Amino acid sequence: MEREQSTQSEQQREEKPAATVQLDPQRQQQAREYARIRRRLWLVGLAIAAVGLVALFLFRLDLWLRDLLQPLVWQPLAGWYPLQVAGYFLVLLLVYELISAPLTVYRGYILPRRYGLSVQTLGAWLGDLLKGLLLSIVLELAALELIYLLLARQPLTWWLWVALVMLLFSVVLANLAPILVLPLFYRFTPLPDGELKMRLLALAERARTRVRGVFTMHMSSKTTAANAALMGLGNTRRIVIGDTLLDQYTADEIEVVLAHELGHHVHGDIWKLIASQSLLTLVALYLINVTLHWLATPQLGYHGLADPATLPLIALVSAAVGLIFMPLGNAISRYLEYQADEYALLTTGKSEAFQSMMTRLANQNLAEAEPAPLVEILFHDHPSIKRRLEHAAAFAHRQGRDNLNLARR
Repeated sequence: MEREQSTQSEQQREEKPAATVQLDPQRQQQAREYARIRRRLWLVGLAIAAVGLVALFLFRLDLWLRDLLQPLVWQPLAGWYPLQVAGYFLVLLLVYELISAPLTVYRGYILPRRYGLSVQTLGAWLGDLLKGLLLSIVLELAALELIYLLLARQPLTWWLWVALVMLLFSVVLANLAPILVLPLFYRFTPLPDGELKMRLLALAERARTRVRGVFTMHMSSKTTAANAALMGLGNTRRIVIGDTLLDQYTADEIEVVLAHELGHHVHGDIWKLIASQSLLTLVALYLINVTLHWLATPQLGYHGLADPATLPLIALVSAAVGLIFMPLGNAISRYLEYQADEYALLTTGKSEAFQSMMTRLANQNLAEAEPAPLVEILFHDHPSIKRRLEHAAAFAHRQGRDNLNLARR
């Protein structure tokens, strides 16, 4: 029965005429509105955090909170106060989450439902929000405890050790995310045997990329958007196709999507991104180190580098470095995405399927096809849909010209 359904769905995919797919003007209007609102909400969230940090310093609430948590002072190692650090972090996080709760609900639940991108109930959305929050608390608190431990024990070189540990953690997380993290939010099932599965595995074999299988990610329980990915590193690498993609795209279009993802692995883009992110982390940690040695003095009320009251300073410098380097990170990402598109076109030769796939995704995912140049530079980590369509059209022209030259010989 499962095999029958798989065959029927493959036949339905092949029946869809890819060449007639066009950008939907009404969906594009909605996409522009949606993107504009999301940018404004992002700026509001940034302003809330900035005002909160300024208030902490201006009214010396950073020192007041530290003194309030004095009962949590405990030193398993000289100069390290893990309970006070944890309490300080959790209080700041709780206050921020409470203040920004209306923004979080509107941005994460109300807005996507208004534009037809989310199908989750409020209860299911809150459940995912809570799981994500708990996961981030565990990871961020572990990172903070490591930072403050090393600030106490290695005040001159702490930032180098933290950068090294975070690099190793990035590699481990990339390996474990498909089997430990993502299943917390999505259900995964093996893709039934059939032509599509064989084509995707053959594509991976041609790319000399060993995978653990092909899986369906059940996105339709949460969203109407579509996606696909090659997830994991080494022994956890797997092909993952969203069911929202399987239900509406042709086999050629899905093959081109996967070829793009394989391009990232062939080019070593995961390692490039880990390296670039690690470099950014190193710069941020060095600037935090300079800031703490400059400002964390008794004259300003701090007890030393490992004083939990320095946490707002760490947050401020980290945010500033992230904002400054965000356009550069996005530029690197856009270049890697362009190279992955080129690989997909060269490997499959299916420029028409690539164009129809990108057009369908723009319509389905409410992706703004032609954002303003400055918006693309500042906020987009992928080339615009328009640029990607132009890339595929130029490739098709080159391909046609090369075929013509071969025919003349």
